Amino acid sequence: MARFFWICLGGAIGTGARYLLSGWLQRAAGPGFPYGTLAVNVLGSFFLCLLMQIGPMPSTLRLVLASGVMGGFTTYSAFNYETLRFLQEDAWLLGFLNVGAMLVSCLLAGYLGLVAGKLLAS
Repeated sequence: MARFFWICLGGAIGTGARYLLSGWLQRAAGPGFPYGTLAVNVLGSFFLCLLMQIGPMPSTLRLVLASGVMGGFTTYSAFNYETLRFLQEDAWLLGFLNVGAMLVSCLLAGYLGLVAGKLLAS
């Protein structure tokens, strides 16, 4: 039961961090494109891959950070909704730009997280 509590607490921390970062970036960049969602998904991809690559770590800590913090931080459901909203509004270019930017950026960030984790582990 303690592990469950810590994962929930990590989720709350990740959710709060997502709210703060996404909201700040959206205000700074403007409402025309979901930059906040893109940023949290790219950062989440990097940090999750980095975390999973780092060497010995207690399994509960890894679960709290990966499932809790990063699970609360990343926002695939928001990405999905924003893309569908673009498509429903016939903003096809923005919809496909959102999909392409998210896919390429998150894959690149994940790869960089793996590389950084290997470097830190050696």
